[in-house]
Amino acid sequence: MSSESKEQKKIKLVVSDLHLGVGRTLDGGQLNYLEEFSFDEKFVEFLHYYSHGSFEDCAVELIMNGDIFNYLQVDYKGHFLTVLTEAISLDKTKRIVAGHPEFFDAIKRFVKKEGNSVTIIVGNHDQGLMWPGVREYLNNYLEFNIRFKNIVYHFDGVHIEHGNMHEAANRFDPRKFFLKKDLPEPILNLPFGSHFFVEYVLKIKEKYPHIDKVRPFNRMLRWALFNETMFTILGFLSLVSYFFKALFRKDPHRSWPFKSIVKVFVESAVFPDLSESARKILRSDKVHTVIFGHTHVYQYRQFGRDKEYFNTGTWTDITSLDVASLGRITKLTYVILEYLDENMERPRGRLKEWHGYHRIEENVALS
Repeated sequence: MSSESKEQKKIKLVVSDLHLGVGRTLDGGQLNYLEEFSFDEKFVEFLHYYSHGSFEDCAVELIMNGDIFNYLQVDYKGHFLTVLTEAISLDKTKRIVAGHPEFFDAIKRFVKKEGNSVTIIVGNHDQGLMWPGVREYLNNYLEFNIRFKNIVYHFDGVHIEHGNMHEAANRFDPRKFFLKKDLPEPILNLPFGSHFFVEYVLKIKEKYPHIDKVRPFNRMLRWALFNETMFTILGFLSLVSYFFKALFRKDPHRSWPFKSIVKVFVESAVFPDLSESARKILRSDKVHTVIFGHTHVYQYRQFGRDKEYFNTGTWTDITSLDVASLGRITKLTYVILEYLDENMERPRGRLKEWHGYHRIEENVALS
């Protein structure tokens, strides 16, 4: 079922930053303001389209390039934690799957088609996917063995990774994915940015749920300074205090050398541009295409002859403060890699936007 036939045309679909939480509605019936993904039906249509019609005879690989699961915005028994054991991560995974049954059932149908497969690359919001128990649960649920990649997926000159490894705040320690010393059981070695998000940003999102979805961020800060002056000043002072405490805190639940925190502060960029990192990777003779996610901004650039960089953007809403694109923006962007003939070793990439099948009406996602 998972092997690709030589007679089949191959294509690969790359999506990232879906940020699935526990669903739009909580157990008590109230809306979940922390849920960022509301396009389950469109994702179902997306997989259906690339499994039927002109793609009926294709071997399609779905590559989910990080931050598919939004563990950082899923509570555990009412609390948002940075101490994430395997059991806690598994609990969160089960709740996310239960919150998006159409999404995961669509993947289950997708992989039943001969030649189709799924690869998941871990991002900074879904680091819980590194636990063996979480991977086993997903494989059992989908009745298919997913290909998991912790950082990089490389094939046929294509380099795919989420992108968090190219900024100090969200970079994993590849030598130490888990912390064990002086702890009753292993926990995830979360990067600084994950702790910062849970311990600082989530508190702000209680009042401003979309604060981390506004572009450009500097214009939002200017707006906030004039319209929410005291809140902004207090927030800034709290931010300085957080960094100061992080510099001198000793805690077995986190592993940040002093110089790493300083580097986070110096490099700090709310929405980093990874094109320079892509350009460096493309210097290699073994790489002709780089695909990132992470920034939530879709992008395409060429670097010299036949060297290409794609960013797949996000399937979540973005609020733009640019005059040219003022308002809420939703673009379900992805990259398709096509092997145009059987003897073609290099796939050709295209950045696309999924519109879905025509609908006369559909529900409006409110939060």
